[in-house]
This record gives sequence, C-alpha cells and structure tokens, in this order.
Amino acid sequence: MTPPARFDLIVRGGNLAVGDSVARIDLGIRDGRILAIAEQLEDASHIIEAQGRLVLPGGVDAHCHMDQPVYGAVCADDFASGTLSAACGGNTTIVPFAMAEPSSPLPQTVARYRARAEEHALIDYAIHPTIQATTPQILEQDLPDLIRNGYASLKIFTTYSGFRLDDREVLQVLKVAARHGALVMVHAENDSIIEMATQDLLSRGLHAPRYHAAARPVLAEREAIHRIACFAEMTGAEVLIVHVSSHEGLQEVNSARGRGVRIHAETCPQYLLFTEDALDHGGLEAAKLICSPPLRKASDQAALWSGMAQGSIAVYSSDHSPYRFEGPDGKLRHGPQSRFDEIANGMPGLELRLPLLFSEGYQKGKISLAQFVSLSSTKAAELHGIAPRKGAIAIGADADLAIWDRDRETTISRSLLHDRVDYTPYESMRIKGWPVTTISRGEVIVEDGQVLGVPGRGQFVSSKSRVAS
Repeated sequence: MTPPARFDLIVRGGNLAVGDSVARIDLGIRDGRILAIAEQLEDASHIIEAQGRLVLPGGVDAHCHMDQPVYGAVCADDFASGTLSAACGGNTTIVPFAMAEPSSPLPQTVARYRARAEEHALIDYAIHPTIQATTPQILEQDLPDLIRNGYASLKIFTTYSGFRLDDREVLQVLKVAARHGALVMVHAENDSIIEMATQDLLSRGLHAPRYHAAARPVLAEREAIHRIACFAEMTGAEVLIVHVSSHEGLQEVNSARGRGVRIHAETCPQYLLFTEDALDHGGLEAAKLICSPPLRKASDQAALWSGMAQGSIAVYSSDHSPYRFEGPDGKLRHGPQSRFDEIANGMPGLELRLPLLFSEGYQKGKISLAQFVSLSSTKAAELHGIAPRKGAIAIGADADLAIWDRDRETTISRSLLHDRVDYTPYESMRIKGWPVTTISRGEVIVEDGQVLGVPGRGQFVSSKSRVAS
C-alpha cells in the first residue's frame, strides 16, 4: 500500500515577503494549515507552481457591510455574493457587522446574522456586533457574554439617528470593553456639527450631492476623534477609529497614541484615490462618491499615504457598502431630486481593496511590500483577535494565501467584478498587479478568474478577548 503523501498541497517556488524583500520558498500544507516552510519540499497530493509570483497572506477585510438594511437602503450583497467578491480580490477572511435590530435582543441578532453567513459564505468570517443602546441587560450580560464567546470586536457610532450613542453611553461601552478585553471600532463624527451644517446648507437651497462634503466638515471628525481618545484614556479601552479621512483626524490619533492611549487608525481606498473635487463633477453622478466621512482635500490624501508609510495608520479596509445606484432600495431611492442627506452613505470596494493598494501604493513606491501585507492582512487579524490563525504565513496558521501576478495590468470595469452593485467608482482606472489564485485553508477557491469554492464552505473564526475569561 502506498503511504499517504506528507502534504495535501505544496505551493512551490513562490516569492514570499520577508521583511521588505522576497525569498523563493515552498509552502507545505496539510489539513488546511501551514505545516512547513522551506527552500524545497516534496511529497504532496497536489502541487501549485508559483514560479516568479508573489505568495502573500490572504487579505483580511475587517470593515465591510453585507446583508444589511440601513435607513431604507439595502445592501446589494448577501454573504454569497459578498464573499465571492472578496475571494476574487484575494481576500480569505472578512469581518462584517451584525447591525442591531430594535425588536430583537442583541444575542439573537448576532446569532441570526451568523446563521446566514454559515449557509452562504465562501470564505471565513468573524462578526462585529454593533452596539446601539446601553440597557443594563446589554451592558451587564449580553455584551460580556458575546465577548467571551468569540465576538471580541464591536462597533459604535457617534452619529446617525438610531445608531449614535451619547457620551455617557460611549463611556459605558468602553468601560465594559476594557474590563472584558474587547476592541471597540468607532465611527467618529460629531453629530451636532453635522446636523447644524446640514440644516444651514438646506436652508440656503444647497441640496445637490456635491454639498455632502460641506455638511460633514473635517472639524466634525477631528472633534469626535479627540473626544473618543479622551474616553479611551479614561476607561483604558482599546479603540480603532475607522475610515479616518483627514490629516487633522490622523493628528488626533497620533497625539493620543503619544500619551499612551490605546488608539489605532484605519483608512480606506476612497480616501486615498479620490478628493472632494470629484463631487463637483457629474451632477447626480456625484452620489456614487458619497460616503461618510466624506472625501477630503489632496493634502489630506497625502497625509494618509504618509501615515501608512510611517506606521501611524494601522489598518486598510474597504468599508464596502454595496448600495445600488438606482432602484427603490439604492442610493437614489428618493428619486432624481434626492438631497445629499437622503443618499445612502458608502461605496463598494471589497474586491478591489487589495489590487488598488498593491497598484497605487506598493507598485508606485508609496508603501513597502511589508507594509502592504501588514495594512491589508496582518494588523487587522491582530487587532480583531483572529491572529495567529489568520493574517500571516507561519507554521500552524491557516493556509490562507493569495498568489499575485505583479505584472498583470487590468482596466477596472463593472463587468470585471463579482459583487451585485450596478457601478464601481473606479471605472476605467488602470492598475498593475492582481491576485490570480486565492487559497482558503489549503483549498484553491479562485484560480485565474475561475471560482472553484462553493458557498457555505466558510467557517466562523472566533475573535479572542485580550484578557483571560
């Protein structure tokens, strides 16, 4: 009888990132985990020849939306289409949000969301609960139980009616998170500033999509980040400011970190590749570029690139918000005369997250290869409590890999993508570099544009608390 092969899969001759350089190394995989990393490996049931291509950790997108209704708009992507899109862009793990439902207790909301993921997800996933109320039941029982049971990364808002928490509520959540070792993601904008600016614009008849940026000034972001940093300092909680869009917002994060606050910054592709000037062109087409915080100035864009290169931005996420442009549940659900404050906030970008950063960041010398890996995978896994299983190529880690053709040139088009949105804001952009093979737990799920994985194969990944239970 022939003895079984030592490995289920060998990825042979790939160029692995070793610091800022690359080294030709073989990877041996068995039972979905990386078993060996060596110059030459033999004896496998299957071999992938990766000669001359980069072999990097699969992407970890820890800020994306799918299968959610928000203010009448509905995400075009469910877990089937969303995770398919993610996988085709070189991602192997996502962490979306279980949005609270007023009529349902928080634990049941999270359980139902997880059940939908279990049925349809192509890749692995953790889940962020969103906290939109602070009842004694939530603070004393539900939230601590969720953190202990693998949901140790959660989200709160300081803006949006029905979502925002007031200062006392924020402090309460941060205190619980600090006690039980959870990371708190914060959408940080000052709601009162936004409300006043919005009403002022509308009263003057300024309601076109182009005025969205004026309604959410940098001051609103700066103040809210400063306030959250103070609250984190007081409670000892660890916080991640999501979608940082401005130089001033990043300065607030850096200032707080300088005095020992456990605070981190995340940014997203739209803030790196568009400025608010784009809202001045195209009339109603500008609705496609509405997101919150809004697009900023070229100087803010430059500061964000610099922040990634210098390490003051920890994470790069898509904030994939897959609303269709038209239709009864899309961005323009209020019709062609939609005011800027009636248009659903957010832009799609899950599948393009990695190729955009690879092309515009690494290929153009704005960030190193090591920084690309950290920003798009490793640091997100660490912060959100799913490392060392996810986010790195290491012995014992899940064999989650993306094999890159760094020379492949692609012109982005809606028809290229696998989400269910009817547009991409990056239409016609030319990029260089593409993940041609995606491997999840040792299984090739995408190869040269062909999808080989099946919906429902994705597994829940427990987000670990930072303190002993």
